[in-house]
Amino acid sequence: MKKMTYAESGVDIEKEERAIKGLLSSITSKRKGIGKPLGGHYAGMIEFGEYALVLCTDGVGSKVKIASKLRKWDTVGIDCIAMNVNDAICVGAEPLAFVDYLAIDDPKPEVTKEIGKGLETGAKQSNISIIGGETASLPEVVNGFDLAGTCLAYVKKTDIITGENIVEGDVIIGLSSSGIHSNGYTLVRKVIENNDLSYSDTFPDGFYSGKTIGEVLLTPTQIYVKEILALLKKVKVHGLAHITGGGLRNLPRLNKNVKFVIEDPIKPQPIFTFIQKYGNIDDEEMYQTFNMGMGFAVIVSEKDVGKTTAILEKYSDSKVKVVGRIEKGKGVEVSPMDIKF
Repeated sequence: MKKMTYAESGVDIEKEERAIKGLLSSITSKRKGIGKPLGGHYAGMIEFGEYALVLCTDGVGSKVKIASKLRKWDTVGIDCIAMNVNDAICVGAEPLAFVDYLAIDDPKPEVTKEIGKGLETGAKQSNISIIGGETASLPEVVNGFDLAGTCLAYVKKTDIITGENIVEGDVIIGLSSSGIHSNGYTLVRKVIENNDLSYSDTFPDGFYSGKTIGEVLLTPTQIYVKEILALLKKVKVHGLAHITGGGLRNLPRLNKNVKFVIEDPIKPQPIFTFIQKYGNIDDEEMYQTFNMGMGFAVIVSEKDVGKTTAILEKYSDSKVKVVGRIEKGKGVEVSPMDIKF
């Protein structure tokens, strides 16, 4: 069987990165005073007195196509909230409010009501308010629907976490994901299609207690707000990373002058094994496309590891595990698989 890649399925990460650079090259205007840009990585920040206001925006992606296939729309709103609030907390900010954008070809109330249920659940889990949004009927532009949103958060300027304090010897602590979250679904759908599988088929090999493939794929993205905010009150955190599209290639966003070495990864859930097996996908492609079982990473000094893991285990539903270290060098290394990014 031919090996499958994300690029061949229709999403080329490197091409996307070049396109983003092209977009940003045309945007140069910057406000001064209140509202002045303060930088950021997973989320952008602006000047607001002693605080920085934090903004980030993201969507659910092609996971919504599976929701429509199964006529189950009540979880994609959770994904929409999660993809944003998990980015906002990466700079040490507390999410406050959210606005959503729903582009749809046929605005049926029975669909939009279910989408709203997921948005409400995600808002409760994140302790935020949904203060507005936009629904656009675009039958000539979209086929089905697309769901995205924007999160507003805040952080004291003295408490901003940029990753610049990450140094050699720091420890990487991973928080397990709930599954695929909301990335790589274009490749996942190709795997399903190329193997003549159906989303209504029972998940193979006895995993997931008889759930269908579609039900497993619609597992909502884990929200990490509660445990990270609790941690920030007690520990001086050096870096926070949301592992999303691009997989572990996300880590150098925090600091390009060190090497992130993953020595003992969190064991990927069966859904990843399934995708890799049926898609004949190599390890490097899996780790640069999917979260591979680790949805979030926390970097702290070695002396704070015990305290950090204790707090995370107290407040989180996720598995908490020391997965690696910061070493001299650059990039990312997954040492058990000899993968380097």
